[in-house]
Amino acid sequence: MDQPNASEEKQGWRALPRNVWAVSLTSFFMDISSEMVINILPLFLYNVLGVGTSVIGLIEGIAEATASLLKVFSGWMSDRLGSRKWIAVAGYGLSALSKPFFYVANSWAAVLAVRWGDRVGKGIRTAPRDALVADSIGERQRGLAFGFHRAADTGGAVVGLLIALGIVWATQSASSDLSKHTFQIVVLASLIPAALAVLSLAIGAREVAIGAKRARPVVTFKGLGKHFLIFMIIVGLFDLGNSSDAFLVLRAQERGLSVLGILGMLVTFNVVYALVSTPAGSLSDRVGRRKVIIGGWLAYALIYLGFALAGAGWQVWALYALYGVYYGLAYGTAKALVADLVPVELRGTAYGTYNATLGLLDFPASLIAGLLWQGVGPWSGFGPSAPFLFGAAMALLAAVFMFLWKPRTQPAG
Repeated sequence: MDQPNASEEKQGWRALPRNVWAVSLTSFFMDISSEMVINILPLFLYNVLGVGTSVIGLIEGIAEATASLLKVFSGWMSDRLGSRKWIAVAGYGLSALSKPFFYVANSWAAVLAVRWGDRVGKGIRTAPRDALVADSIGERQRGLAFGFHRAADTGGAVVGLLIALGIVWATQSASSDLSKHTFQIVVLASLIPAALAVLSLAIGAREVAIGAKRARPVVTFKGLGKHFLIFMIIVGLFDLGNSSDAFLVLRAQERGLSVLGILGMLVTFNVVYALVSTPAGSLSDRVGRRKVIIGGWLAYALIYLGFALAGAGWQVWALYALYGVYYGLAYGTAKALVADLVPVELRGTAYGTYNATLGLLDFPASLIAGLLWQGVGPWSGFGPSAPFLFGAAMALLAAVFMFLWKPRTQPAG
């Protein structure tokens, strides 16, 4: 593993190793591609195909949950083989190959199939990619590395959303509903950055020697240790209220924002997210991961309460900008904490377990949100505010448990 020296500590992000830059560039390109499509996909389902929120929640939940099982396997396999890079390349390749099929999808079942294929690719790549980042950097800069990666990933989202915004403006101006023609043009434009993402990782990254003696990875919570198990229970509690952001997009439209307004809102969110991620990761290296994560979760609770009470589209826009603060504080920092809690030879398995658990919880989280909003059958649900009130309550509860938890981390290595 590359260990930081005094010069690296001083130089900060400029001294990050080649693999961190390569992975970050890959995520930058893939997020350009993904964010162009995924953020308007709920509008395509709702406006073009006439799908209700309960079905949208079902699609998001199934796509994430079924693919999440692969995250454990791919992480475990990267530990067994001592290879992170090529498994991650395969996952990015599968996601890139699935994207053209959004162009011909004409039913919610077809959208589900394509979305599932894209998420399978994410399931294959995520754990080996995160382990590759952790293996390539010392503990004293681990938060910085993951924060920088999240900033690059989110920078790609900004670019992708700006491209999508330009396409929407050129094809349908300020129309409140998304058209099928506009959606298909966005899909076609997303294919080039998807290909560049695969090439960036394949050419730019290098394998990192994990060590001559390798433990036999065990895909169980017991094998990963008590402290990792407690961490996963607390994070799982939070994630149960963290439904798909598709519901935030629908909330914005329900409060009066046009498609252009929604894309502008998403750009604002990602700019804030990108600006906060790297400083927040560096801060977690200095003050501790838990404090930064707790701050992010408390921000989430307040913001979701705001989403529940919002009375106009501009209020949703402002809250979504602040939502980027939560992501910047908590998302990369939580991944850095995973590496702190487990031995180096089990990092792939740990990241697979972490990502898979959250992915599996996305199914009940999104399903609960859809049911709370519109109900099912004769029951009409509690209305648009309900899923956000539920999410705020779960985030606050998780923050309390995170505050009470006193973990023991692994020694640097």
